[in-house]
Amino acid sequence: MHTTTPSTDHGAIRTRRALHPASKGPARFVAVWAVIFGSLAATGGGVSTAAAREPYHTAGTCGGFPRIELKTPPGLCVGLVSEQVGFARGVAVIGASVWVVDMGGWNPGRGRLLRLGHDGHDAPEVVLDHLNEPNALVATPNGHLLIGELQRIVEFDPTDPKRPLRVLVHDLPGTGRHPLTSLVLTPDGGLVVNIGSASDHCESAQGRAPERGQPCAETQQTPPRAALVAVPANATDLSATDLKLVASGLRNSMALAVVHGGQIVAAENARDWINQADPRLSDEDLPHDTLNWIEPHARYEWPYCYDMGMPSPEYPASLCSDFHKPTRLLPAHAAPLGMLDYKGSMLAPLKGSLVIGYHGYRKLGHRIVALDLDAAGAPGAAPRDIVSGWEHVAGQHPQGSPVGLAQAADGSVFITEDHNGTLLRLASTP
Repeated sequence: MHTTTPSTDHGAIRTRRALHPASKGPARFVAVWAVIFGSLAATGGGVSTAAAREPYHTAGTCGGFPRIELKTPPGLCVGLVSEQVGFARGVAVIGASVWVVDMGGWNPGRGRLLRLGHDGHDAPEVVLDHLNEPNALVATPNGHLLIGELQRIVEFDPTDPKRPLRVLVHDLPGTGRHPLTSLVLTPDGGLVVNIGSASDHCESAQGRAPERGQPCAETQQTPPRAALVAVPANATDLSATDLKLVASGLRNSMALAVVHGGQIVAAENARDWINQADPRLSDEDLPHDTLNWIEPHARYEWPYCYDMGMPSPEYPASLCSDFHKPTRLLPAHAAPLGMLDYKGSMLAPLKGSLVIGYHGYRKLGHRIVALDLDAAGAPGAAPRDIVSGWEHVAGQHPQGSPVGLAQAADGSVFITEDHNGTLLRLASTP
């Protein structure tokens, strides 16, 4: 059936022929619906929460897009590509198309895959809907897209959008505090996938502290929570119980990247409320989030220890020397959600750097940072700010909430924000 969407939102809606999906069904092809001020699906119709937040005030241009006044190194600027991408999480670039997954809020079955043509200059078009809390989005060398949904990973072919999604992995853990799927493509065509912890610090579902002297039960599952697992190349319909363990003891490694030599790097979101377990410890400053050059089969510290070998207050007798320590400490509650190994030439301050998005709302979050890498891909000194000054300023801009990062062919970097419902572009100034 063909339908026409009325143009009622001052240019945001684009009239297209659309094949409507069955309601509450699986993800299906929806030939380019327009997007109305963010994710309608997230709110059951009407304006999304993201769109209702403080809008960005722009002045001038940045690489052909309206310029946002944020702090960047000389020679860089941030452009506003779209404020109509819903609860935007993952982002990927294939040719002149910029792809974004709208998670649809924390509502199962309301996620969408959006495409912005002409290098982001076209209005967003809905290509898939009824996705189940999609988070990760990765472009493959053959021009397909891998989508990390709740409990599964699927493959989408943009050249044949009516073809059913191919399921790579099913039955990933999807309960508790950290159910979303993040992943990174490895040089051999496989994947490394994060399985986040079900709890904050192994407390019970009722909030009771873990039993001292007993192993954390969720880390004994198959697959274990708070772990990284490997998906082999060309996998089809694998059960998560058949995936091989890469590393364990990593609370929630939402930001993943591959650097020189195929080295996996994971940025871990550490625990909260440590002061409730020990009032002598500062929740503002502890524990640090961590950056880990992953050692295969290593057992990292969560939930028994934190930082560089400090026993967690719930496990004071932990022998922290038994666990693998992080490579670098990041600011407490920075909440790194996106990361990429920058290989472009447009953005000179990023050359040879690992770029990380801090999503956190506390003082050292809501920014983009870069960490220098040496020729062997090893980390250098502390990260430096690339996009900052992102606190809420009335009449100017909302507080930043960066999630996904993707490098375009020209070397610019696209950035998604979930809370603000935006797609941004980091580019060079003329």
